[in-house]
Amino acid sequence: MTPSLPFSVERATAMSRMAGVVGVVLALLAASLPFWGESSWMREFVEIACYFIFAMMWNLLAGYGGMVSIGQQAFFGFGGYVMLILGNFAGLNPFVAIPLGALAAGLIAVPVSFVAFRLSGGYFAIGTWVIAEVFRLSFANVSAVGGGSGTTLTALRGIEKATRESVTYWMALACVVAAIALVYLFLRSKRGLALLAIRDNEVAAESQGIPVARMKLAVYVVAAFGAGLAGALYFVGNLRISPDAAFSVNWTAFAIFMVVIGGIGRIEGPIVGAVIFWALNKFLSDYGTWYLLGLGLLAIVTTIFFKQGLWGFAQQRWGWSLFPTQRRLVLREAALPKRAIPATSSSNASHLEFHAHAKHQ
Repeated sequence: MTPSLPFSVERATAMSRMAGVVGVVLALLAASLPFWGESSWMREFVEIACYFIFAMMWNLLAGYGGMVSIGQQAFFGFGGYVMLILGNFAGLNPFVAIPLGALAAGLIAVPVSFVAFRLSGGYFAIGTWVIAEVFRLSFANVSAVGGGSGTTLTALRGIEKATRESVTYWMALACVVAAIALVYLFLRSKRGLALLAIRDNEVAAESQGIPVARMKLAVYVVAAFGAGLAGALYFVGNLRISPDAAFSVNWTAFAIFMVVIGGIGRIEGPIVGAVIFWALNKFLSDYGTWYLLGLGLLAIVTTIFFKQGLWGFAQQRWGWSLFPTQRRLVLREAALPKRAIPATSSSNASHLEFHAHAKHQ
């Protein structure tokens, strides 16, 4: 009989378990919203869900992968336009065309990466912006989709408004849950650890046998897929698309704002940032330019006094973690010598942490 080891490796914490239960309850409650809530609530949720998914993908690309892009709106708009083309011209149900638009954005990211990955650092960031502008100008010169003025999604005309809003809302909710779950599971895997190693030092990561180029391409394609999903979902709810709206740099600017405010390189960061962004947009957007000044001031204050974001500050100060990815080595008190255990010690005294994601901590 194999003797039991005097220690165990744990990942989950009491707070993460409680957060999982609360998250399931909130998801079930949110799923029932179309039966008792107002349509304006569903429209607001769809909009902020698109911002959140886009921010989550940007955080995966820049916060975990170290590839700072300011041109992810290229895939956001591309996914929206592919959804519209499939719906208006191919006769496909727009709700079915949403994942196809996301898939198209992921596929187009492969040839785009051949150009973008020739650049690095600030040149990579500016280069992705230029690529997004090429996408915008290309679609602005296609008269079949309305040219520069855009066009309307006519494929939803035969569907009742209540049904359309409910299905759009449920798809947005499902996409939010899937984005959080998939990113969390990815970061807990060996590939997630490899991605963090690449972010910290590409040369050292490659010397340890990590396929740097392949990993960066995979993350870039996944981030493009998520951005395309957010774009297709957004324009199904908005019913109209134009190049200026689809490929606006504001999408990336707002995503960066949410990630920086919440905490870059943390799963909780985009969640906290999206809630704050929604609150500011809800209550201060009527003040015009003062609203934008308020966003900028909040971003400046956060970067000065909370360099790792609001959730990063809370995590360092109180140890909060809703989605723990690090491993903890827990020693059993029974396995320790009695003289090594103080009389007043508690079970918490035997907890040691392995910071496998030191940068993340």
